[in-house]
Order: sequence, then C-alpha cells, then structure tokens
Amino acid sequence: MPKLEVVAETSDIWSQLRAAARDTARAEPHLASQMNAVILSHGDLAAALGFQIARKLGDAELGAMSVREICRDAHEADPAIVAAAEADLRAVAERDPAIKSLLQPFLYFKGFQALQAHRVAHWLWIQGREALAFHFQSRMSELFQLDIHPAARLGSGLFLDHGTGIVIGETAVVGDDVSMLHAVTLGGTGAQRGDRHPKIGKGVLLGAGAKVLGNITVGDYAKVASGSVVLKPVPAGCTVAGVPARLVNCPTEAAPARTMDHTLADVVYDFVI
Repeated sequence: MPKLEVVAETSDIWSQLRAAARDTARAEPHLASQMNAVILSHGDLAAALGFQIARKLGDAELGAMSVREICRDAHEADPAIVAAAEADLRAVAERDPAIKSLLQPFLYFKGFQALQAHRVAHWLWIQGREALAFHFQSRMSELFQLDIHPAARLGSGLFLDHGTGIVIGETAVVGDDVSMLHAVTLGGTGAQRGDRHPKIGKGVLLGAGAKVLGNITVGDYAKVASGSVVLKPVPAGCTVAGVPARLVNCPTEAAPARTMDHTLADVVYDFVI
C-alpha cells in the first residue's frame, strides 16, 4: 500500500477523516453506528474530538456529557488545542508506516487519544481548575496506561507511538515535532520540588524505554537510543545511547523524529555526556 498522504489544511484533515469514516461504514456495517456517532454526525474536527475524548473518559463520577462540555469550552477558548491535534494527526500519518487512514489514530491509538485528553487537562490546569485536571489525568492513566502530569507543557506535531508506559512529569517541557515510543520516562531524580524535569527540544526522537531524568535539556533534533538512561544534557543534533547515556554520534541525522530511524552510528565516542 502506498504511503498515506495527509495534507496540511485543517478542512482537508477533517474531510479526509470523514471520507475514511464513510468508507468504513460502507465496508463494515457493524461499525456504521460508531462512524456516525463519533465522526459523521459532527460539523468539524473540534466537535468530533470532544465527543471522542468524552466517550473515552466519561465515567460514573464525571459523565460523558460533562466531559464533552469541558472539551468544548477548552477548544473554544483556545483554538490552538485543535490546531495541535491536527498537527498530531499529520505526525502519525507521516511517521507510522502501519497507518491505513486517519481513523486509526483518531479512534484507536491510545498515544494520540491520551495526548488530546492531556491538552484539555493542561488547559484546565492553567485556568486554576487543578482538581478537574487531576481527574482527567487519572482517567487517562487508567484507560491508556500513560501518565502525563497536567502541568507538563507539550508542543504540537507529537507522535506517541504505542504509548504504553509513557510517564511525563510536572515540570517537563516537550517541543514541537517530537516522537517518543512506549515506556519513555521524563522524570525527576529525587524528592526535591520545583523545576525538576527534562526539557526536550524540537524534533527529538526518544526510543522505547528511554529514561531522561532531571532538569536537563535534550537539544533540538537529538536522538536518544532505546533503553538509555540520560542524566546529563544532550547537545543539539547528537545521538546518545547506553546506561548511563554516552555520545555515539554527533551530529546525527537532520530530522530523527520524522524518519523514526533508531539505528546507531558505527563510531562510538568513549566518554559520558
């Protein structure tokens, strides 16, 4: 199957999602009701996104209708939330060779869904509605097996591949166009309070099981190999690997988060960063 092409315009993202839903409803009548309820009955991406988050996070304590109203308020107050979701959809389509249509991330990829729920939780957090933000975080953790503190600041165009086991701490910052795989931790190194979590630059690739710990910076377009433990800053454009992480290539490729290339260079620098 040729690579899925996803264009940049918002209306085209929405029209592609609707077209995929119509095709699925015709091809698989058992899913026609779901396609209509989640996508085809809505007028724009924001409405469908709010419905999808609500049907996932709604529970006995906070019903789906209430969650949907909260999402609507967040999306109307801050249109950048929906714009980020569009960029996230494009990121999945560009970087995941297994994707067949935009329906997959929108309906089924827990990394994408957790990310969109977090964006609403973060909006609640900055509004001072911390209790409700923590409720969103708790439900996300239960449903998707990802734990992202609502205060964490995440950019757009993110790809959380598989998603299971990702942990992102309170003062972490993640730049635009980052890709991270399952079991990544952006954590602290102790019980100290204050600014204690990593700052991940633009276009960084974080491999499966990578642990980046402490208030350190991973520079733009760097790459952290799977299973690495990073305790010192990583220069921009460099690759690190190991426990503790060491420089293995500098500079690395131009856009590791987009190519999703997890291989390492032959030359290894024998010093700890």
